[in-house]
Amino acid sequence: MTAPILVVGVTGQLAVSLAEAAPARGLPVERVGPPRLDFDRPESVRQVFAGSAPTLVVNAAAYTAVDAAEDDAAAAFRVNSDGPRELARLCEAAGIPLIHVSTDYVFDGLKGAPYVETDAVAPQGVYGSSKLAGELAVMAECSRGIVVRTSWLYSPTGNNFVRTMIAAGQRHRHLRVVADQWGCPTSAPDLAQAILGIAARLRNDGWQSRYAGVYHAAGTGAATWHELATATFAAAAGHGVPVPTIAPIATDEWPTRAKRPADSRLDCGKLAAVFGLRLPAWQDGLARTVEAIFAAHAFSRV
Repeated sequence: MTAPILVVGVTGQLAVSLAEAAPARGLPVERVGPPRLDFDRPESVRQVFAGSAPTLVVNAAAYTAVDAAEDDAAAAFRVNSDGPRELARLCEAAGIPLIHVSTDYVFDGLKGAPYVETDAVAPQGVYGSSKLAGELAVMAECSRGIVVRTSWLYSPTGNNFVRTMIAAGQRHRHLRVVADQWGCPTSAPDLAQAILGIAARLRNDGWQSRYAGVYHAAGTGAATWHELATATFAAAAGHGVPVPTIAPIATDEWPTRAKRPADSRLDCGKLAAVFGLRLPAWQDGLARTVEAIFAAHAFSRV
């Protein structure tokens, strides 16, 4: 693969992780984002695409401010739906695959068991609705479209729950964390490895029509936000971080602008069956993330 993988997204958790992991696999990556590529300016998407001449596109860009999206639906849909549609059309015209990253928030969380790819979608807010619209656009416009839904993403950099907890623990001796929402915590570096694994398969074996479709890719196992917080401080304790008490609370004790799914666990069996890929246990990804945060002295800036 001499032409690059075009990664849409520059500073986001997944885009950074993709760029860091790609060289070891011999996969050249070009990251692009605003102002060079801006979904608010469709002509910029076309210009970057033409100049890059990629063999594969990974869309790691998203409007992820779940609560803010309730008050700015237009912005959320421009980034999460209109932009991916333009990428899908360009990829279809070029005859190349598009890997588009989506979210567990396309589900309402009422199933009571891990979701498979064919389960009915029912997003509960603007963010989930805009991401679902992006999925549908990609699958409608690109015959080589792959949608990868993930869950509760965190990494050593950027804004995420793990870094927020470590920072909060430095300021407060007592924390309250929701304990009745379930999901699959996912390390961005682990998700990047899975996406690059798909890219390597496409490079080595060529495109096959059976690859098109939706896949779930998340850390193996499940947790509540309270369990993830508790595990975060257990991993951070060896670095001299104060360990606060963490009180479990119900969702209605922590009101938010947007409704979250109560149980958005993802069944990732299809990814394993088709591509032979399974992400590590979420506890393993968390341990590596916490170590990376302190190795970079990032804890002082979380």
